[in-house]
Amino acid sequence: MHADRFADFTTATGPFVSVYYEDSHATEDAAKVAELTWRSISEQLERLGTPQAVLDNVERAVIEAPTAVGSGGRAIVANPEGVLVHERLVRPPLRTEVRLSDMPYLLPLVEHGTSGRPYLVAAVDHAGGDLTVYDRHGGVLHEETVTGEGYPIHKAAGAQSPGYGDPEPNVEEQRRRNIAAVADRITELVDEHHAEPVFVIGEVRSRTDLAETVPQRTGDVLVQVQTGSRAEGSDRERVRQSIQEELAQRRLVEMDDAAERYRAGAGTGLAVEGSSEVTAALRERRVDTLILGDLDDTTVLVGDDPSLVAADVGALSEMGSGSERVCRADEALPFAAVATGATVLRMDERLTPADGIGALLRY
Repeated sequence: MHADRFADFTTATGPFVSVYYEDSHATEDAAKVAELTWRSISEQLERLGTPQAVLDNVERAVIEAPTAVGSGGRAIVANPEGVLVHERLVRPPLRTEVRLSDMPYLLPLVEHGTSGRPYLVAAVDHAGGDLTVYDRHGGVLHEETVTGEGYPIHKAAGAQSPGYGDPEPNVEEQRRRNIAAVADRITELVDEHHAEPVFVIGEVRSRTDLAETVPQRTGDVLVQVQTGSRAEGSDRERVRQSIQEELAQRRLVEMDDAAERYRAGAGTGLAVEGSSEVTAALRERRVDTLILGDLDDTTVLVGDDPSLVAADVGALSEMGSGSERVCRADEALPFAAVATGATVLRMDERLTPADGIGALLRY
């Protein structure tokens, strides 16, 4: 999770409600499912003493959520002013999580959310392409259709134009022009929205021709999806699943890279572990990537500013903080990372730092 994704959170006021729940629909009765879901969530929020303004904001988000397709989850973070996060999760959480706290609970979003940056999906054939840019929360940011202006795009089945030459060269040239138009527009959208990756859907030749036509900087972020097409009736759910699997795979690669960098940095002072060492690095704004494993119910102290986190009171006093609050580490540490511009990474068993907390340092 890149810090700029939640930069606005550092100026938002609490209390915050953070809700994560399964949002998979196997029936058409989406309205009834949403109603039952809200009933369960609202009962928990009321027991926590949630202010009515926040309850109302969460209710609207749950009831008005778009009908989900396939398996997945949903994340909602709200405060008295409105809904700050409302997005689909790549995978459903193991259980519904409902919290009311002074800080937003972002860790499930790090673990199950989308890539954290815009990405583009292009359904192409030799007549043109349907392009959709998704924002860092998984919502549609921009969509358009690029249609080639030329004719024809299909070869004649037989001798359709005796005496007027072979039409096949014209067909091939027009196909090339149409693909080039799609490639140019994809590159413009990648540059404009900083979209990565670019998922390409379509029959093999169209995908291959597009990959060979885009400039290298676009080709470097291009992923060919092996299912689906631009045609009506294409299995959109299979395409969605393929895209989510690719995003999940990229997350595993990111964890591999972070684990390798951590092991290399441990001997050079560019990686630290444990609550005391990592909170000190966060206070000094030296953390490049915050790595979080199993935190259980670990707590830390938070001072006047979200970046002032510590394992003991003495460290906060040295920073001149006039107050300290005991907060859950799984809320306070990601929030401190956001406040200091650090990336947050949820780590599995491939790396087990002390206290479940590690960090890659900038210097």
